[in-house]
Amino acid sequence: MILRITKILALFFIFLAVTGGTAYLTLTWIIKSEDTVVVPGLVGKDVVYALEMLSDMGLNTKVKGSQYSDIFPKNYVILQEPDPGSEIKQGRDVRIFLSKGMKTVVMPNLIGLPSRQARLVIEENGLCLNQVSSAYYDANISKDEIIAQTPSKNKTVPRGQCVNLLMSMGPRPRAYKMSAFDGLSIDEAVVLIERSNLQVGSFRYDYQADKPENIIIDQKPRPGYRVLDRAPVDLVVNRKQNISSDSIPEQMQPSGFLMHKLPVGFFKRHVKVRLDSLGISSVVVDELMEPGEELWLLVPTNQISTLFIYEDEELVKTQVFSP
Repeated sequence: MILRITKILALFFIFLAVTGGTAYLTLTWIIKSEDTVVVPGLVGKDVVYALEMLSDMGLNTKVKGSQYSDIFPKNYVILQEPDPGSEIKQGRDVRIFLSKGMKTVVMPNLIGLPSRQARLVIEENGLCLNQVSSAYYDANISKDEIIAQTPSKNKTVPRGQCVNLLMSMGPRPRAYKMSAFDGLSIDEAVVLIERSNLQVGSFRYDYQADKPENIIIDQKPRPGYRVLDRAPVDLVVNRKQNISSDSIPEQMQPSGFLMHKLPVGFFKRHVKVRLDSLGISSVVVDELMEPGEELWLLVPTNQISTLFIYEDEELVKTQVFSP
């Protein structure tokens, strides 16, 4: 009887042990399957792709370093830890090493590119910009266009190599022989300067008693000098520093207002007014106006200011305002 009871008890404990072990193994497998993932293969993948994939799997990405590679492009994974196929728990780190690209690069062709685009190409190829020089060039080459480079195109250079560029300043300006303005009135001198593709610079006063007042008595550059297109011409006016307004010619009256009336007709005119003062030129009016319409402008009189009035791109009036 006792032996029978002993066998029953033994079978019961064996059953409990098997049942408990099975339950434990099953629970452990379920927990393990929920907490672990299989590490994917990342070598040869773009770093953005690797980050997204590991993030979706609940893993952390650690970039441990980078090195040059002749096989993988820049910012591609060249090594990973743990190896692909390894099982690790979620929340663990996966360490990757990135490619810095090839240690050498073929020098791109920058000739003919605008300077801004050339700078971007240099940066994209892992190169650096050293010196940019400028020179006048052919009329068919736009301003700021690259006309020469060192190192030359298609040459293999180390990544990080610095590049020197020669940039076009556009066609060389035309040169003129400076005319003489001595003895001319201010109006005559200003109109002649404008027609000579030069521009009015600054005015200065001096007085010579043996010459008529309010004429040009000196200039810079001097007559006969070589000047370039749109070069400024400074003028010296024969005028006493302290004189009454009655002796000032009409074009130099210190009134701060300019009135210009368009001729009567049938068609609108394109009116442009340019103000030159202290060596700075600016367009203050640029619009279409009706025939017979009046234009009024307030002009600063704390320094000499010159107004140029154009109708349909033709200079029709020049007026100088003096302090």
